[in-house]
Amino acid sequence: MTAIEFSLLLPVYAGDKAAYFTKAFTSTVTEQTRRPSDVVIVQDGPIGTELAAAVAAAADTSPVPVNHVRLPANVGLARALETGLRHCAHDVVARMDADDISLPTRFEHQLGMIENGFDLVGTGMLEFDEAGRVLGKRIPPTDPDDIATSARFHDPFNHPTVVYRRSVVAKAGGYRELPMMEDYWLFARMIQAGALVANLPDPLVMYRVDAGAYGRRGGWRLFRSELALQRSLLEDGFVTRRQFARNVLVRGGYRFVPVTLRRVAYRRFIVRNYANEPD
Repeated sequence: MTAIEFSLLLPVYAGDKAAYFTKAFTSTVTEQTRRPSDVVIVQDGPIGTELAAAVAAAADTSPVPVNHVRLPANVGLARALETGLRHCAHDVVARMDADDISLPTRFEHQLGMIENGFDLVGTGMLEFDEAGRVLGKRIPPTDPDDIATSARFHDPFNHPTVVYRRSVVAKAGGYRELPMMEDYWLFARMIQAGALVANLPDPLVMYRVDAGAYGRRGGWRLFRSELALQRSLLEDGFVTRRQFARNVLVRGGYRFVPVTLRRVAYRRFIVRNYANEPD
């Protein structure tokens, strides 16, 4: 079987830290046992001098070609990723965030699944804090039927871990603007369109959780996104009216839980239940 070439899509914006970006890039390119054939760095608006220097250094020293795409203004993740996808040299594209860390065998395992015919392959994650302490493990559902079932209630993929076929993403309508839920919306549409999906249980990405992570998961803005998402899933026939009501009540209500309680709920129910095992 001929090995598939693939692109790495890595967005960066002013809120990212130079040191984190450098580690994310190195772990996902230089240190991989199976490297991407090219990297597309999408700069979503102006960035500071330190981060700009880190991006330039990564591009200059990269063992594979780097296409640095600069957007003049910050347009948000969905539009930045759509722009990046258009610049990727290959149909198979791997996602990565600018503050996470990929383990060395990530792509070796994921590309094997893609070469076996899958259209979207995610992995488990280890969540860690800024002190480097591992907080928990997120192991997603691995069976395609279980993925489709769980997708009616929560995102069955860890977005920073996925590798997918760009053509299948486009067929499903691509990324659409929906703050912090553009990935869930896309993956639901891909599943509904018949994409072959899978998850590897191994935590092949380390996901950084900063002090503001739990605050960003709540509030009116997130509730409006949640409501818009659930309405779209209902209109598309992806969820039933009963599932819609449950999701608005449970997922929507979670957005208004105080941050301290939201953190406890997330650690106890979301990460633990997602992994089906203790932290």
